Amino acid sequence: MTLLVEPSFAAPTAEAVMARAQTENFPVASRLLGGALREHLLAVYGFARLVDELGDSAPGDRLAALDWLSGELDAAFAGAPSHPLMLRLQSTIRECRLTRGPFERLIEANRLDQRRDRYETWSQLREYCALSADPVGEIVLGVFGQSSPERIALSDRICTALQLAEHCQDVAEDLRRGRIYIPAEDLARFGCEPGELSAAHASAPVRAVLAFEVDRARGLIAEGLPLLGMLRGRARLAVAAFAAGGSAALDAIERAGYDVLAGPPTAGNARRLAALAATLRRPEARRP
Repeated sequence: MTLLVEPSFAAPTAEAVMARAQTENFPVASRLLGGALREHLLAVYGFARLVDELGDSAPGDRLAALDWLSGELDAAFAGAPSHPLMLRLQSTIRECRLTRGPFERLIEANRLDQRRDRYETWSQLREYCALSADPVGEIVLGVFGQSSPERIALSDRICTALQLAEHCQDVAEDLRRGRIYIPAEDLARFGCEPGELSAAHASAPVRAVLAFEVDRARGLIAEGLPLLGMLRGRARLAVAAFAAGGSAALDAIERAGYDVLAGPPTAGNARRLAALAATLRRPEARRP
């Protein structure tokens, strides 16, 4: 068990972390889900965003910051955590009977970010997404009491697609952090040099490789949509909203001509709602 120690850095406040919810591609916790479920999803989001803030922005030794959070996670499961977001998560863990593994994998993804800044192949990036994105879907299914190996496997596809959409949107921001998530094999396939990712506007090769990644993400969403046919009620609505948010983000990238270097293309609420309606109508999402 990781020892819980006082952090040697200023952990971000709960308010600062939760303010990021407004910038996400998907609705973090719709009011349609009701008070208790909404509170649980907000608690899960708070943890996931706190992990990313420590891995991306914490001053000083970020590995030490992540070790501190691992200790806080231990305390959330068996003690008394100190950070307000972890106290909030503790109630969700207890009431929904969640397991520790997915939470720790999110921390491990951010440890990996401190050691690795390039991915040679799609297989390597997919393994990263299994740490950085897929656990969120597993936790959400746990919150709704809908976990099963088959459902988690389908959720993984949707979550990886959401992560890939974010990587496409944030090429410029990631590069400022010294990271390139687009696989090197894909850049080479379209004759795109890494240096082209730092330009003010996307070149033809950049647009081509991003079009390829957008199509890949759409394919992953389609593969994961049979999950909706296995869910009912609020669980189905929540997962459909996540998938639709990813689809809307991918559509926004396409509408921008795949030029993400001038700024990340995003979808407004109206387009997200339209995407949600379209997602629920798709053949892959129908109930058996």
